[in-house]
Amino acid sequence: MKGVMRFGKKVKLSPRYGGTYQILKCIGKVSYELELSNDLASIHAVFHVSLLKKCVGDPTSNVPLKGLGVKENLSYKEVFRPASPEVEK
Repeated sequence: MKGVMRFGKKVKLSPRYGGTYQILKCIGKVSYELELSNDLASIHAVFHVSLLKKCVGDPTSNVPLKGLGVKENLSYKEVFRPASPEVEK
């Protein structure tokens, strides 16, 4: 899968899986139609079974990818505050 676009970015460590989705119906022996969110409306909703991963655990405990504040170079701005006044000296 070298050079494959994943969720619109061509980066080595881009996320391979984008959330949890309900299976609407089984199409043949190895294809499934998923109920995608409105954000992914432009993506075809039928996937081969090899591209899917079983959801283990509570799907409501997933961390949303949007709003994390991480830039494309995987850095973020955080204000440093010392724990005690002695550290500032």
